[in-house]
Amino acid sequence: MPIEQRGVDTIPDEERTSGPRDLVSILLGSNLCLGVIIFGWLPPSFGLGWWASVSSVLAGTVVGTLFTAPLALVSLRTATNLSTSSGAQFGVRGRLVGSVVGLLLALGYTALTVWIGGDVMLSVLGRLFGLPADGVSYAVVYAVLATATVAGAVYGYRVLLAMSKVLAIGMTSLLVLGVFAYAPHFSTAALPGTGGYLLGSFWPTWFLAAVAAGLSGPIAFITLLGDYTRYISPSRYSSRRVLHATWLGLVLGLLVPQLFGTFTAYAAHAALDYAGPLVSASPAWYLVPLLLSASAGSVGNAGLMLYSMGLDLDAILPRASRARATYTVAVVATACVFVGHYAWNAQSAMTSFVLLLTAIGTPWAVITLIGFARCRGVYDADALQVFNRRSQGGIYWYRAGWNLRAAVSWAVGAGVGLLAVSLPSYQGPLLRLTGGVDCSFLLSGLVGGAVYVSLTLAERREGARGTARSATTAPQTPDAPSRQFEPRS
Repeated sequence: MPIEQRGVDTIPDEERTSGPRDLVSILLGSNLCLGVIIFGWLPPSFGLGWWASVSSVLAGTVVGTLFTAPLALVSLRTATNLSTSSGAQFGVRGRLVGSVVGLLLALGYTALTVWIGGDVMLSVLGRLFGLPADGVSYAVVYAVLATATVAGAVYGYRVLLAMSKVLAIGMTSLLVLGVFAYAPHFSTAALPGTGGYLLGSFWPTWFLAAVAAGLSGPIAFITLLGDYTRYISPSRYSSRRVLHATWLGLVLGLLVPQLFGTFTAYAAHAALDYAGPLVSASPAWYLVPLLLSASAGSVGNAGLMLYSMGLDLDAILPRASRARATYTVAVVATACVFVGHYAWNAQSAMTSFVLLLTAIGTPWAVITLIGFARCRGVYDADALQVFNRRSQGGIYWYRAGWNLRAAVSWAVGAGVGLLAVSLPSYQGPLLRLTGGVDCSFLLSGLVGGAVYVSLTLAERREGARGTARSATTAPQTPDAPSRQFEPRS
């Protein structure tokens, strides 16, 4: 299969041959990995009981999916990735905000997937063959996973789609086997090793789990969904079918592995660490399936994340080819893996990472969705590519390529979110107004969206009045050329 040559340029309709079933396959198959499974471990590690942990994962995932899934429709209409598509609201240069947000999201999740996958692989190899858990062993395992991940990401969408179809079947089978493997040791009691509720009481801890374990999953896809739907043709598939496929793929692809992670956390009594207890509690017959899950699943998930990172860097540096950009971000992601292994506490690092990026990414997604609703899904695909062609002008040029109203709205929303976040090592000053409950994602989205609507409402009214005056004064002739007004978003 040849290497994909497309970067963030517009995909011609004849190349848009994927369908809703492919979308479900890629969202399901790529997420059945330890990098997603481990998020199900977070609620038990916060001190929640079984039913509280399950409800927090369910609530966060469903709410996040309802909010995130409509973003898939943007790239269905623009035939390019979501960060480039956001140029319609942020400007063809201002869409770099989305590229940076997407790059950070994908970078963190790629490193996390390789990190936890490598740790479980080495633990399994230690039980099977006595492989020592030293620096050399970790370096070799991480290098093998990173190399396989880069290969899939560089070859591109078609290879990753084929891989996801295989993983959707294979990984589901391995997880079903895992339920039987860990069932004898399962208990619904809260894990005593956590020392009680992480935030001191039930509801603040439950909301933290709903955001960190549940909501963070869909939010991770706010810039990724367009990487797949840009290959679906709107002339062959309706927006409703694509939206339903996105929702189904996200719900299955996130809830199945996360709930497996919650189940195995109780079965393995994994209070403060997940990888070690998971391997120790595994029966001998499940070690090989667990090794396959840690290796193949990690490559599939990290490959898609790395592919998205390559596209985002390609969008930031148009002169770089997608393949070269992918190699570059692979080096950075691998470095983050080693830093995470030696310098970070797993629970604290994961929680801080997902909460911070959720607070930063949510207002960008809200503004992009508001713009989609306002333009009713009608975009000028050619004008979105101005920055990539290193030229100027077009209806999304705004001021020097930036829509300052959108950029300011995002910055204000992100700032409020960071002031309202609750991390293991930092408590935002706005938490006093929310009773200590982390509502950073909600506040950042509401504030960012409200500021954007208020800043653009007066401008839209003025544009509507100007259009009405022009319509009454301009000569109405059949041959009069139509005017193309700069969009007001």
